[in-house]
Order: sequence, then C-alpha cells, then structure tokens
Amino acid sequence: MKYWDSSALVALLVEEPQSAERRATIREDPVVVTWWGSRIECASALNRLERERRFEGDGFDRSMDQLGLLAASWIEIEPLGQVRKRAMRLLRLHPLRAADALQLAAALAAADEDPQQLDLVCSDDRLSRAAHREGFIVR
Repeated sequence: MKYWDSSALVALLVEEPQSAERRATIREDPVVVTWWGSRIECASALNRLERERRFEGDGFDRSMDQLGLLAASWIEIEPLGQVRKRAMRLLRLHPLRAADALQLAAALAAADEDPQQLDLVCSDDRLSRAAHREGFIVR
C-alpha cells in the first residue's frame, strides 16, 4: 500500500515522463491510498489538458473513464478536522500550496503519523521535498 498524490495519479491517466515508472509502481502494489480531493485535482488536470487541446480523438473521455475506474478502487482519506489541522501546521513548516498541504496531511493520517510506514508516490517537486522532510520515503 502506498499513498498517491494526484500528480502521480495523473501520470497513470495521460502520458507523461513519469508514466512508465508510475505504471510499474502500481503493478507492483495496486493498493492506492489518497486524499478525498484527489479525484477533483485529477479531473482539473485532465480538463486543463483538454482546454490546451493535448488530447487526440476521444482521449479526454477515455482518461476521465480511467479516472473513474481508478477512483472506485482506491482508499480515500476523508476531509476530517484532524486532516485540516495537520494541513494548517504543514503550511507553517513548508512552502506548500493549500491542496498540497491537504495531500501531505492526509498521507500523515494514512500513515498513523508514522511516515516510515507508508511510501508516498508523488511527481510534484515541492510536495516531494516537504514529504521527505516529514519522514516519508518518496517515490
């Protein structure tokens, strides 16, 4: 089981430089844990790519369908008050955007506050650095 940030999940849905590595990671361990907002973040990224005309044919629809299938099988960390409180603390400690602080707070919740217990799969440099400083093994 690994915690997946939305940046890493998007690499499963569209072809990116990290896509092959991300597909290998999910094949080796198909259990995905993520924040409840990841589906929205992924949909946002896919819609941005669609607006930029980066899909061919029905590529957008296929990616959105793939997102739905993936989301149906992952474990979501709910938007609990404790996650919000952790995110507020993380914003004081790390140069994160709000959604990234929520992702990291949810990862800490999934790890029961012991980051060594759960690898974090992430393609965002800023979030990766903060997660590493919090003690996660970042893939």
